[in-house]
Amino acid sequence: MKLYNTLTRTTEEIQPLHSDKVTIYTCGPTVYDYPHVGNWFTFVRYDLLVRTLRALGKNPVWVMNITDVGHLTDDADDGEDKLEKGARREGKTAWDVAQYYGDYFVQGLQRLNVTDPQYLPKATEHIAEQIALVERLEEKGYTYTTSDGVYYDTSKFEGYAAFARLDLDDLQAGARVEYNPEKRNITDFALWKFSPKDQQRDMEWDSPWGRGFPGWHIECSAMSMKYLGETIDIHSGGIDHIPVHHTNEIAQSEAATGKRFANYWMHTNHVTVEGEKISKSLGNGITLEDIEAKGYSLEAFRLHVLESHYRSQSKFTWESLEAAQNRLKNLQAFAVLRYQ
Repeated sequence: MKLYNTLTRTTEEIQPLHSDKVTIYTCGPTVYDYPHVGNWFTFVRYDLLVRTLRALGKNPVWVMNITDVGHLTDDADDGEDKLEKGARREGKTAWDVAQYYGDYFVQGLQRLNVTDPQYLPKATEHIAEQIALVERLEEKGYTYTTSDGVYYDTSKFEGYAAFARLDLDDLQAGARVEYNPEKRNITDFALWKFSPKDQQRDMEWDSPWGRGFPGWHIECSAMSMKYLGETIDIHSGGIDHIPVHHTNEIAQSEAATGKRFANYWMHTNHVTVEGEKISKSLGNGITLEDIEAKGYSLEAFRLHVLESHYRSQSKFTWESLEAAQNRLKNLQAFAVLRYQ
């Protein structure tokens, strides 16, 4: 099998680390709200990757995380935790929100006939592993502490900008006025955030640095290493993860282990709805229930996803879904005639 590798910007033949398996990690959802069609495009596509590897006799071992803490509303480590925000919106605890939308996501995978990952770990169930990884980075001199948390010093990691082809000088020049003055570099990111002194969070834990919660990026490195080892074959996610989340994963993982984190990086492109970016303000965050309410089957939606190329920007429209449903009916009618 050949895949386009974001790491090298070339198409390469997959050469697994182990003869008996292919290790795959997929960045899963942040479970604070209902997933929309753009999210589901991603997971159906990676299901196809896993199924194809299995058909080729490659024995894929698939891990997909569930982010149920630590993902702030701003990738620059500002704003509030999305789970806490969801809790305030619904008048529930963050734990209740995480449980409800986490269960909903798993049910959605089943409704879309997505292969069950061998492991579906939650961030809140791996706090010890995340703390241990931050401690490794601290011991190696990659961290520093500010008033609001423990940060990773990206200037200490040679080649930090290489994966996403970042222009660090341009980023620094374009820093916003509200840029955190305690950060040494604009690209530095939180490994552990302290709980606000004037309030108690629903989700917080004791750590060597103080009571708080993990940053978003550290969970994927910690859980990937736990279940798949310090170097994996394929790491996958959305194209929006390249400049921040996946760049940070590489930096923290390789600094801690001294090894390459992943040999192949696979990214799916954006999805538009009726030609527009998916946005809550536009009200176009279409859900699986919206699809079924209009009389379309989730099998037709899955076919619609698989008719698009994962590296190209895809377009979801009701007309294209209608066409996919008609093609599915024709295929099903052919199958009935063929096997009568």
